[in-house]
Amino acid sequence: MKPVIFGLSGPTLTPDEIALFRAADPLGYILMGRNCVDRDQMRALTDALRDLSGRADLPILIDQEGGRVARMKPPVWPAFPAPSAFAALYDRAPSSAIAAAKANGQALGVMLAEVGVTVDATPLLDVAQADMTGAIGDRSFGADPMQVAALGRATLDGLAAAGIVGIVKHMPGHGRATVDSHLELPCVSAPADALEQDIAPFATLASAPMAMTAHVVFEAWDAEHPATLSPTVIRDVIRGRIGFDGLLMTDDIDMKALSGAPADKAAAAIAAGCDVVLDCWARLDEMTAIADRLEEIAPVSRARLDRAMAGIGSAGAMEIADLIATRDRLLAIA
Repeated sequence: MKPVIFGLSGPTLTPDEIALFRAADPLGYILMGRNCVDRDQMRALTDALRDLSGRADLPILIDQEGGRVARMKPPVWPAFPAPSAFAALYDRAPSSAIAAAKANGQALGVMLAEVGVTVDATPLLDVAQADMTGAIGDRSFGADPMQVAALGRATLDGLAAAGIVGIVKHMPGHGRATVDSHLELPCVSAPADALEQDIAPFATLASAPMAMTAHVVFEAWDAEHPATLSPTVIRDVIRGRIGFDGLLMTDDIDMKALSGAPADKAAAAIAAGCDVVLDCWARLDEMTAIADRLEEIAPVSRARLDRAMAGIGSAGAMEIADLIATRDRLLAIA
């Protein structure tokens, strides 16, 4: 198994993708909007990926946060609120906000489980700052680390109740970035004592099964490398101060914050201490180069993967309409 998660080019697998994936045996796959047509198509696609891998616990990821980050869209699937909606409720009624976030997470999980997705790339634990990039914006659970952790935990618990694994992101924190890492490399100059606020929600949820890195330079920790490519940040901050020992994946290595050839970036991320590389855009030549460059997954990373995926599929019997009704009743308080 190669420590990489690949994207797919369309609603069905192509012969070239099948050949590459059979040879490379990537750790998992991520679905984008181009892969999500309707329920029957998605279930057929995820079943085909499981059949190809021979793994019932195959990580099949999607970015389904709610708000503007949603790959499965109306009218086929219901719209979900942005995380900021739960932050607004928390200001008035914290316990109601936590209950609403859990119901929302479980409703998301039920929807994903129905189509064979096993991992949702949410919740964000990025602590909001006044000047943060709009790329985070309403995706944040707020400016208070305790609030962010509480709503993040509720989301993880809701997903888990539906048999879905959540990913906390963007570790060790994207809230101070003032530019969009999809387009350029953010550099954060805040001192180390100020950054304690950023890592606090991640430390509170250090037992999360999976996490995603930030393509952000933190000058106080490593002025030369973004967190994704920094052995210092991964060893001393993510594994050390935060105490995270789950499966650590990169954010998409195709984002413009990282320079260089995809295979070089992938190898550098693994060398820095990431367990797995995320490559979303399904370019066959780039995927082939990455698969050729990477060694087999390290035993410690495989153990983290197995722990993370141990809880999938154990969904409780809840109707998505009932969960959404509970969420909306609580959100109406705000």
